[in-house]
Amino acid sequence: MSNRRYYSVRTGKNPEGARIDLSTLLRLFRDTYLRLIEGNYFQETLGYECIDAGHVHGTLGTDIEAQMFRKLRKPDLWPIHEQCTGYAEDDLFDVIEFLFDNVSKPVDGWFHQHDGCGWHYETFDQQAGRERFRSEVNEWLADYGSGYELSPDGEILAAVEPSLEGLLQEVSNGDASAGLNSLVRSATLKFRRYHSSPDDRRDAVRDLADVLEELRPRLKEVLTEKDESDLFNLANNFGIRHRNDRQKTGYDREIWYSWMFYYYLATINASARLIQRQAAAGLDEIPF
Repeated sequence: MSNRRYYSVRTGKNPEGARIDLSTLLRLFRDTYLRLIEGNYFQETLGYECIDAGHVHGTLGTDIEAQMFRKLRKPDLWPIHEQCTGYAEDDLFDVIEFLFDNVSKPVDGWFHQHDGCGWHYETFDQQAGRERFRSEVNEWLADYGSGYELSPDGEILAAVEPSLEGLLQEVSNGDASAGLNSLVRSATLKFRRYHSSPDDRRDAVRDLADVLEELRPRLKEVLTEKDESDLFNLANNFGIRHRNDRQKTGYDREIWYSWMFYYYLATINASARLIQRQAAAGLDEIPF
């Protein structure tokens, strides 16, 4: 589905239309869920009703409420279309992640003509189903609260400012060594995960500083001594790494951790480009 904004929201003439509250979010979720049910995207796991055979259970078995409790450790979430309008935010996000794990696109089956019973599918495409589900869900998750998104791995994450999306893409697609690239991806997930704590975010900033530390020997070859030292000033002097009494800790962590995280992400990207440029010129091995 298209995510483009229409005239009044796009031009700022309907500023309230750019954000949605929880009750609206629940209505949009219910509508999305029912449309995907109608499109048989949950037939493989939730089963279906047959005019001849009655309820034909899917891979989750006959007691879906019990399966949801086993996974989510919460009662009263099923049936989703009846209960979802009363969900709390945490309930909704849990159920979205649960449905991501259990959605699949119907591929091949047969049409049961008796009394218009409908399609009974036998083969499914999980990846295609998840992509469709993410596309539908992310259209309205982005406009809720401060903005969220469902990741390709099925986790609810804090949304990224549009101006920073390219930065995340550049770093994740860089010609990095497997180890350093893994650290960057792990730090990004830790920082953006739903309800991440200040300690989680500090650890994510520290992880990115550790990536820079790994690059430090090569950075010495492409930066001046002062520039190289300045890269580590934030982490070493603002209670991120090597904590001591001289460090600055009396700052608004919610605001400054976010700034530090994207500062280091941009720095890693710039450092990688500098090192790659030098390696290409000198035909050296590229470490990142």
